[in-house]
Amino acid sequence: MSTSAVLPLATRAGLRGRLDLAQLGPNWYAAVMGTAIVANGAASLPVRVPGLIAFGEAMWALALAALLVLVAARLAHLTRHREEAAAQLLERPAVAVFYGCPPMALLSVGLGTVLIGSRVIGTGPALALDAVLWSLGTLYALAVAAGIPYLMITRHPVSALEANPTWLLPVVAPLVASACGPVLVPHLPAGRAQEAMLYGCWGLFGIGLLATLVMLPVVFTGLFHSKLPALVLTPSLFLVLGPLGQSVTAVHQLADAARPVLPSLAPVMAGVAELYGVAVIGVAMLWLAVAAAANLRARRAGMPFAMTWWAYTFPVGTCVTGASALARHTGFGGFTGLASGLYVLLLAAWVAAAAGTVSGLARGRLLAR
Repeated sequence: MSTSAVLPLATRAGLRGRLDLAQLGPNWYAAVMGTAIVANGAASLPVRVPGLIAFGEAMWALALAALLVLVAARLAHLTRHREEAAAQLLERPAVAVFYGCPPMALLSVGLGTVLIGSRVIGTGPALALDAVLWSLGTLYALAVAAGIPYLMITRHPVSALEANPTWLLPVVAPLVASACGPVLVPHLPAGRAQEAMLYGCWGLFGIGLLATLVMLPVVFTGLFHSKLPALVLTPSLFLVLGPLGQSVTAVHQLADAARPVLPSLAPVMAGVAELYGVAVIGVAMLWLAVAAAANLRARRAGMPFAMTWWAYTFPVGTCVTGASALARHTGFGGFTGLASGLYVLLLAAWVAAAAGTVSGLARGRLLAR
């Protein structure tokens, strides 16, 4: 269960009056991202398990419902608590970086609508909905990728020596857009429209990748110098996996879309995708071991549940889709096994994060007055 269950749960438990929307920040969109990537991972896995697609459909529907509930709640937050909303963006850099989550939530739900939701609502409505969500999500991603670093430079009281992996969230969003856009290319008019979409997605890939390469050394500088400022931030170490897995997914999606649109470049793109993907997935698995070890240590030290636990989901999910793309392109069984193992890990992470969220809402530990 995810945040889409908040409304009925609050009604049944009589919690509606206790929920404080003033505390609702953009970090809650991570629950939508984490749920959507479970559905998208089910659609991309290179193995077919009985019931997997039906499960993916249910998770996509849950993610869409969660997105609608959260958008409504955030609109109420923005209208009723304007000063708090402004402070979250302008005065609290630790919250502002999470503005990278809303566009990624829109994009991942939109992708799932085409990959798996089309079986539920039909191809035409699925494409229309994804076109809207991708367009909104991409514009939002570009605004955040430029706007949050601008605020960091001009207004936010931040120090590179105190950076942590949440700083990656704003700049990763264009990478997600570049990975989600290629599924729309075959449905555009042949010719210039398809070329423009494909080149645009490559541009988004470049923006996200180069911005991540700039930000990663800053993040590691902060981690090595100041460590993590709080135990509950330990799950954020998994966020480093996000740009790694997402870039592998994106480069393969772009290579696939290029075959009918840019046939002269397609073979080169395919080769680059495989070489890049193998190298980066290797780095991702190394970091996964580091992040997992740090989180096991934090759990032994008594790390409590926090919304940061959703950081376990989407980043691992991007590695699922990246490994699945490598399995599809190379035919190597090792990547099939890797994708399957990572998907099991993703499911366990989602259960832990969703259960903690529902329990926290029910017991008044989250969004309580």
